[in-house]
Amino acid sequence: MASFKLLYVTFTLLTLLSSSTFCLGYPGFNFGWGHGGRGVGGGSGGGGVSRPIDGQRFSGLSPRFYSQSCPQANDIVISVLKTAISKDPRMAASLIRLHFHDCFVQGCDASVLLDDHPTFTSEKKSVPNKNSIRGFEVIDEIKAKLEQACPQTVSCADILALAARGSTVLSGGPNWELPLGRRDSRKASLNRSNKNIPPPNSTIQNLVTSFRRQGLNEVDLVSLSGAHTLGMARCTTFKQRLYNQNGNNQPDSTLERSYYHDLKGVCPKTGGDNNISPLDLASPVTFDNTYFKLIMSGKGLLTSDQVLLSGKLGKTMQLVKAFADDHTLFFNHFARSMVKMGNIRLVTGNKGEVRKNCRRIN
Repeated sequence: MASFKLLYVTFTLLTLLSSSTFCLGYPGFNFGWGHGGRGVGGGSGGGGVSRPIDGQRFSGLSPRFYSQSCPQANDIVISVLKTAISKDPRMAASLIRLHFHDCFVQGCDASVLLDDHPTFTSEKKSVPNKNSIRGFEVIDEIKAKLEQACPQTVSCADILALAARGSTVLSGGPNWELPLGRRDSRKASLNRSNKNIPPPNSTIQNLVTSFRRQGLNEVDLVSLSGAHTLGMARCTTFKQRLYNQNGNNQPDSTLERSYYHDLKGVCPKTGGDNNISPLDLASPVTFDNTYFKLIMSGKGLLTSDQVLLSGKLGKTMQLVKAFADDHTLFFNHFARSMVKMGNIRLVTGNKGEVRKNCRRIN
């Protein structure tokens, strides 16, 4: 036991040290573009390349990308978000999820926002997205106001990234310096949307493989899963856990018993597929580390939540325990991993376009 505690403390300290080089990871509402300040978009310099993360540089992106061409861009995003989230607190989770479901398909290029086109089928019709992802009207409103203020300047891909960060902060979560300058794709991929977005019944091995395919590691997997501290999930995404987890008509043995019985009241064996339950039953509209505490007590809602611990993969188990114990550690790593995810397969420079309407190509 003593050796385990020593290992755990050592791991936590190393993780903290590794995160301190980039992320401020604190709650706050200072959303300036950054002229040496500490808010979002703050930090040093204003060149065309963001600060490195894990030895990488994201060419063409800068936290101050719109500081001259549309300095009010982030204020417009936050203004719309405040109204939308006050009307529907679930919207914060929905907008973070939109960014995730965009980046995992063909990079962070706003392809998830495109409606059907003669040359492609919308990603909105994929299995992970159909009757599930939401928030498109909020993105439309942000885009319309940005087009009034700064015509054809701010990309829909950057709007998704800004909306995800803003939704996190407005829900009590961390703030971070966000590299900007993405361009929008001219196509969508229904096939990649079906293939690349991990399903809610994923095993730990499938999750790790899916994230590695995107250039993300186990730390990113656990950190980004922490976004499930917000939002709701439909019965259809966790019904298998309640009634037939391993094909033997038995529930998932890792489910805490009282939680299991409560979920059965929300999600019957037959019907009720669109009934919803909070991913974090203790604080579903507050961004905090309760999600990890619930996993520790067998109250992760989705299989893909609980296997971070029950999958018996040493690194993810350690991270769940560390994040449950230290919300600042979680906040730092969540912010760091959001930046990494937001830079998957960039479309920048003369590639792609800046859409006038996020739902269709120009």
